Amino acid sequence: MSFFDTMKSALNSGWETSKDLAAKAGSKAQELGEKGVTTVEIKKLEFDIERLIKKMGLEAYQLFAENGYDKIEASHPAMVSILNEIADLKASIEAKQAVLH
Repeated sequence: MSFFDTMKSALNSGWETSKDLAAKAGSKAQELGEKGVTTVEIKKLEFDIERLIKKMGLEAYQLFAENGYDKIEASHPAMVSILNEIADLKASIEAKQAVLH
């Protein structure tokens, strides 16, 4: 094999290796990008839960201060829908966290 053929073979081999590495890097970048999106989605869901907890507090305040309730229970209609929404959001968070691991 001549020097030129040896160099050509080495360059072709290097090119194939570079293509393989680029493909693997692209795949890893996509995976990291998807994980980043999922993490942002989880943060949004957590923010939604915080918003619902504040809403629940406002509902409780209105029931106590404005409507004269002495106590309220989780079964109160104003609380049931909020608690159900929070439970649904928590389930969504758990599902997304499972995807990350």
